[in-house]
Amino acid sequence: MFDKNKLAELKEKKAAWKKSLEKSLEKRPERKEKFETDSKIPVEPTYTPVELEDFDYLQDLGLPGEYPFTRGVQPNMYRGRFFTMRQYAGFGSAEETNKRFRYLLEQGQTGLSIAFDLPTQIGFDSDHPLARGEVGKVGVAIDSLQDMEDLFTGIPLDKVTTSMTINSPAAVIMAMYLAMAEKQGIPFDKLGGTIQNDILKEYVARGTYIFPPEPSMKLITDIFAYCGEHVPMWNTISISGYHIREAGSTAVQEIAFTLANGIAYVEAAIKAGLDVDGFGPRLSFFFNAHQNFFEEIAKFRAARRVWARIMKERFEAKNPRSQMLRFHTQTAGCSLTAQQPMVNIMRVAFQALSACLGGTQSLHTNSYDEALALPSEHAVSLALRTQQVVAYEIGITDTADPLGGSYFIEKLTDQIEEQVMNYINRIDEIGGAAKAIEQGFMQKEIQQSAYEYQKEVEEDKRTVIGVNKFVTEYEEPTGLLRVDPTVTERQVEKLEKKRQERDGKKVAEALKELRSVAQTNENLMPVILEAVKAYATVGEICGVLREVYGEFQQQVLL
Repeated sequence: MFDKNKLAELKEKKAAWKKSLEKSLEKRPERKEKFETDSKIPVEPTYTPVELEDFDYLQDLGLPGEYPFTRGVQPNMYRGRFFTMRQYAGFGSAEETNKRFRYLLEQGQTGLSIAFDLPTQIGFDSDHPLARGEVGKVGVAIDSLQDMEDLFTGIPLDKVTTSMTINSPAAVIMAMYLAMAEKQGIPFDKLGGTIQNDILKEYVARGTYIFPPEPSMKLITDIFAYCGEHVPMWNTISISGYHIREAGSTAVQEIAFTLANGIAYVEAAIKAGLDVDGFGPRLSFFFNAHQNFFEEIAKFRAARRVWARIMKERFEAKNPRSQMLRFHTQTAGCSLTAQQPMVNIMRVAFQALSACLGGTQSLHTNSYDEALALPSEHAVSLALRTQQVVAYEIGITDTADPLGGSYFIEKLTDQIEEQVMNYINRIDEIGGAAKAIEQGFMQKEIQQSAYEYQKEVEEDKRTVIGVNKFVTEYEEPTGLLRVDPTVTERQVEKLEKKRQERDGKKVAEALKELRSVAQTNENLMPVILEAVKAYATVGEICGVLREVYGEFQQQVLL
């Protein structure tokens, strides 16, 4: 790409410059011994074409909207439409969360994102003994189709796209969404949105799993197959690196482990008889926007390029849409501090900026008070306004990949890609993502990175404003959101009433049919949909599947 004679001249010039720099440093030493990214990639004092000597523009970069999609998945990126502004929300009852949804839509949010409470995420009804104290606390409680109906009262499903962060019971929640669409008279082919449906990262980093890997993977591919035929605009999985990063991974590990999980899902779907270009275009991803600004931008660009090559070269996907890595981004919850919480506003703004410069399709910005409580209305409004300022006011959405061609960004993108592929090759040698998880490889790598990060903070080698530097007295924010402590008893009363009102015989027949089909290789989505329509609960449906499949027990890693 660069003229050889000019490059040779530049090499000489840079060598002389480095000698001059060394003399200068004798008088003015640098402020720390070494400069590196969060993934321990060394950062040079400056970057020139010398660092990109073998750079091939068309092979490594290309144009926006074209393979290998380093510069973005759309030719004109945000000039056509902005990233979807999708604030993650859910707390208490369906009725309370519906009010927050309506408020956010009024404030200019362009997509919904549902947080479910822990009992729902692990397939228990609100009256289960293990649900005590957790109902509605970190998300909305959903027990039956009635709760889903209440959650979307007054919100037409063909007018918004919805993202649902649910994994082990994903088939049940998806069925509820479809049943609700039927009640609204909306054809399935008009529904747009995403269901997380990513169980592998639950075993690695998050923990809201129910069933062992094999039946869990079957449930996932059942959703792929059913939606591929009936809900063509739906993203059937959001392969998540976000929780891997929140657990303590580096940027490189986040991408490597996420894409390794993606490979496992593609292999499982092909093994189940699905065509890669049939389900490939509906795969989506979910990443974290963390603190190291330039590394995050390069990370997103490298992820697109690696995935495009995996899909084209490894799985022989022909459809360009199968090769595109489309992703949602959330700013880093683990970076927020309870100390001086207003500083979190700046952290979130820079993280959001890195996601947009990296080409995200959808964005959630965390609220400044989330280290203390669920977001208050004031805080979540400010978080949404942050996205709107990035989109409308500062000019970064006017051209595709505005940092493309930066010597630093391109070199960092190459380095991240190389390290990501090293990890993926190691995982392949182990036998794939499932085997690597079973042997604790990913978990141990993340644990080590988390330990090193925290150690650096405690030894003052890494600065966290307000925690280990510039520590001052501060006033805790007022108006923090508190979930109504009566939500459990109200939710349990609602559940009991629905059980009395519904047709018990119809529910029993639906659950019996579910048990029967679960023991075969048939697709479970149609029978789960019928059970949901009969108002069988999340706990009842998952209870049947627990009986058939058993429960996964995580091994203790030493």
